[in-house]
Amino acid sequence: MTETLAAPVSTDLLNDIVKAALKAGADAAEAVSADRRSLSVGVRNGGLEDVEREESRDLGLRVFVGQRQASVSASDLSPATQARLVERAVAMARLAPEDPNAGLAPQDRLARGPLPDLDLFDASERSAEALEAAAAEAEAAAL
Repeated sequence: MTETLAAPVSTDLLNDIVKAALKAGADAAEAVSADRRSLSVGVRNGGLEDVEREESRDLGLRVFVGQRQASVSASDLSPATQARLVERAVAMARLAPEDPNAGLAPQDRLARGPLPDLDLFDASERSAEALEAAAAEAEAAAL
């Protein structure tokens, strides 16, 4: 049984990355970032088999230079890595083949608020013991 929680990081960081990409020569850019925590508990033959925990932060950047685009990502969010990410993305986009369909959506095609709450995020976090019980229940049902 695995439970993963993800939450966006600072919008200031994303805005700064996009501004840096535009300053470096991109015509348009978009950035995404997330903090993730995952807890996984495995059960086999009614007993605990393994417990794994993972934590990560990720940053993704997509840039457009004319009708060319490139995407890069990193898990190190240090200022030096951010600068290299921007440099690399713009350099890669300049070398990419032209794509007549590459680009951000036109402003008139973007969703405008208020947007419906799709209830896609559950902030609750189950303990390793609760996940083990759920895994054991699932295994018993499968057997």
